[in-house]
Amino acid sequence: MILPYRLTTPLKDEEMAPLRAGDQVLLTGDIYTARDLAHKRIQEAIDRGLPLPFPLKGAVLFYAGPTPKPPHRHVGSVGPTTSGRMDPYAPLLYSLGVKATIGKGPRSPRVKEAQLLHQCLYMAALGGGAALLSLSILSMEVVAFPELGPEAVYLFKVRDFPLTVINDLHGGDFYLEGPARYREGRP
Repeated sequence: MILPYRLTTPLKDEEMAPLRAGDQVLLTGDIYTARDLAHKRIQEAIDRGLPLPFPLKGAVLFYAGPTPKPPHRHVGSVGPTTSGRMDPYAPLLYSLGVKATIGKGPRSPRVKEAQLLHQCLYMAALGGGAALLSLSILSMEVVAFPELGPEAVYLFKVRDFPLTVINDLHGGDFYLEGPARYREGRP
């Protein structure tokens, strides 16, 4: 069995460089949620030269919106949303220091080019396993746009948050390579 890589935020290029498409990762540290509406607001702040609600250098963005938390938990279910909806915003955020994004589904060629240029990872979280993912979240707080409800920007403190590398720093794409590996009987 291949053990997962362990990463801690803020992410650094030298820690991400060994990763390859298909590798398993356990992420610990701070991650920020941001979906469509939050990305639009962040873009507007950048365009107007306003301060951003969280630091981008080394940041990890999780394309997700949490459900209300039950009394005995830090957060409700929180699963990934389709990443392609954030593709118009991703290249600029990578250029400003975001080092990884988390979601589900493939990224556009333009986003993959920006990932290579700025040395950024794209990782997938388990779709359909939102309740399981929430077990790795130690705390949650709103850091921007509370009026957006579940689409606000949340700061999650996570420990051993399970992810799969989809796009690595070397041009690997697990959505393209994975089926071929399977057919050949390779992990």
